[in-house]
Amino acid sequence: MQFPESWLRAYADPALDSDALADALTMAGLEVDESVPVAPPFSHVVVAKVLSVARHPDADKLTVCRVDVGTGTELTIVCGAPNVSTGIRVPCALAGAQLPGGFAIREAKMRGVVSQGMLCSARELGLSEDHEGLLILPADAPVGRDLRRYLLLDERKITIKLTPNRGDCLSVVGVARELAAITGVPLRAPSFASVTATIDDRLAVRVLAPDLCGRFSGRVIRGLDAKAPTPPWMKQRLERSGQRSISALVDISNYVMLELGRPSHVFDLAKVQGQLQVRWGRAGEMVELLNGQTVTVDDWVGVIADDRGVEALAGVMGGEATAVTLETTDVYVEAAFWWPEAIQGRARRFNFSTDAAHRFERGVDYSTTVEHIEYITRLLLDICGTPTTRMGPVDDQIVALPERHPVTMRTERCRKVLGVAVTDDEIADVLRRLGLAFDRQSDRVVVTPPPYRFDLVIEEDLIEEVARLWGFERIPAQPPNAPIVMHSRPEARRTQHGLRQHLVAAGYQELVNYSFVEAQWEKDFSGADEPIRVLNPIASQFGVMRTSLIGGLVAALKYNLNRKANRVRIFELGRVFLRDGSTAEGPLSVRGIHQPVRLAALAYGTADDEQWGKASREADFFDVKGDLEGLLPGNSLRFESGLHPALHPGRSARVMLAGEPVGWIGELHPRWRQKYELPRSPVLFEIDAERLLPVALPVATAVPRFPEIQRDVALWFDESVLLQGIYDVVGELAQADPRLTCLRQFRLFDLYRPPVSASSRIEEAGANVMLIKEKSLAFRLHLQDTERTLAEAQAEAAVAAIVEGLSTRLNARLRQ
Repeated sequence: MQFPESWLRAYADPALDSDALADALTMAGLEVDESVPVAPPFSHVVVAKVLSVARHPDADKLTVCRVDVGTGTELTIVCGAPNVSTGIRVPCALAGAQLPGGFAIREAKMRGVVSQGMLCSARELGLSEDHEGLLILPADAPVGRDLRRYLLLDERKITIKLTPNRGDCLSVVGVARELAAITGVPLRAPSFASVTATIDDRLAVRVLAPDLCGRFSGRVIRGLDAKAPTPPWMKQRLERSGQRSISALVDISNYVMLELGRPSHVFDLAKVQGQLQVRWGRAGEMVELLNGQTVTVDDWVGVIADDRGVEALAGVMGGEATAVTLETTDVYVEAAFWWPEAIQGRARRFNFSTDAAHRFERGVDYSTTVEHIEYITRLLLDICGTPTTRMGPVDDQIVALPERHPVTMRTERCRKVLGVAVTDDEIADVLRRLGLAFDRQSDRVVVTPPPYRFDLVIEEDLIEEVARLWGFERIPAQPPNAPIVMHSRPEARRTQHGLRQHLVAAGYQELVNYSFVEAQWEKDFSGADEPIRVLNPIASQFGVMRTSLIGGLVAALKYNLNRKANRVRIFELGRVFLRDGSTAEGPLSVRGIHQPVRLAALAYGTADDEQWGKASREADFFDVKGDLEGLLPGNSLRFESGLHPALHPGRSARVMLAGEPVGWIGELHPRWRQKYELPRSPVLFEIDAERLLPVALPVATAVPRFPEIQRDVALWFDESVLLQGIYDVVGELAQADPRLTCLRQFRLFDLYRPPVSASSRIEEAGANVMLIKEKSLAFRLHLQDTERTLAEAQAEAAVAAIVEGLSTRLNARLRQ
């Protein structure tokens, strides 16, 4: 909300300077975001009168002007503005003037003619963006007067950042009402004298949707002069409030909106066909709006229609078909009360915002539509009236108005919430200054909210009003007092931050992405054809809730690759949103939606930064698998083959923990690598973070006193045998075979695949001949006895137990 300070002081003028006034509004909850002069600094610019205009002898687009600047000496100024003419009064920057942007004016020869100054446009003075010609001043502007003093350019304009609940302050009078309550000065509210009707013309209006429009007021006015200029005082206030002057009819409507907070609309009566209907839209109806946009409405959008069709979006914007022009003579002026719930979200649906919708969706005073029609009528008569102007009576239809229920505030509750001893008299004084009607009882006050305060609904709203006017700055800052208690953290469970620290130490960087993503990501990376859709997305590409973190990682990878990053290590810890049949449990649960926390990481590029100590190689599946296993040490994770829509079918695995699936790991699918234009496939994993939080407690063991023995054994296995299966068999043998009580570690250290001819053997099964492919795996056994030195025979027995067990269970053969 922006307005000039002088406009505000016309209704409430406390004895405060500009800075103190801004501070008073801010401390009362109306935050002043900016209070600056209406024009940037410039000097030596005066009002000048153009005495004559002649064509430049050596330039087609320049003119030579004789100018009176009030010094008694005429100046010669070369000008290129198309609207310069004899007799007009314009700003003139004299030699030595300093203009905005550090532009200095001096005498200069232009195409052989000495120019002794410069005639200025509004943009050159920083007043607006208009640079199509000179800034034309009123004909009675005093020649020689300093322009800053004449146009009051040193006054300040105030910009207020309002919270969404304070729709009553979206007007100058609304802010003035607050200022009067804050400072105690009287409020000089505008008066609304009725204008007597001279004809009985009415426009038939039918309100068919009481849940859309609660009150509709309008008046027919004939014989106006739409070409009449907007008065300078009104034009100046509009411009200093951020509004562009368009025409007198439009400017008056905008002026009243800024002054009183009442959006209204002026129809060209000659363009309205038949009667008006206020109703909900119908599927397929279309309307061209004043901004040039054509939209299609449905039964969720309110409209004003005539016999031809939709003519305006109710409470949002008028239509082009019935818009006023400079040729308009007869108008229909409407002012209505639109239910806030019926306007909220409608403008955003069509990807624009309007001042009218901004006010109506917060609530506009429903009791003053007739008074405001009278005020608009008076302005139209004073500015656009002609001897033949006639006006009809105000047609006021009250359909359904809000019921303002009394709100009770317990005075003791007010003191408890604020933490200060505000007396009952002080509470009553605050409510009285705010103009609130209230009934004071022994231990409470009962307030009936006025029709312009839609934010007063519950007891806490009234407590807030007391705090604002009594003074936030008077409430002491008292830190809470509570006993300090040391809470122990369970050792068997780490925090999510511990997961972050582990991955950061492993060289990864954390991402924080939106929880809403593109629908195509969900289809590609999760196979979700019907994800959870966002009802009112902040942007079209954020239309659904994510069911996987992979899409955000891939998008971040592509973003970094486009900026020449060749090695990327990123991870994200965040919630995903899955449909299920669950009921709502806890603060973050929603019925039918499960919101688990997942941890996902991605690695791309070389396994290590380039260095002299080792050869460069690309990070692969096993590098990322090692990073994942490092999150939960102890060989507790298992990896099983499986298919995931985002991952390479032959280079991915399902992650298992305690026999249950907890996530996935693998290379990105080649289809998505090609679609998202990645040079190579990254390796990534996604896992349920909750399953990573429990950790095994360390168990102290005595330092072995006896030496360890190592034995190596190489075995032939069928190519289809998985390493995890071998580890599982050895683990079972270690539990069941007493010869393996001394086995401390069993790990793979070599893989050998001979040429196809050598690694294949032929087996005959009746008439069938099969070609069997094999691989050789070499394992190292770490053997140790904690009670005595391990004998050679025991070591050999342990090796034999391993060979026998793997031969029996997996058809392994000892490699000779």
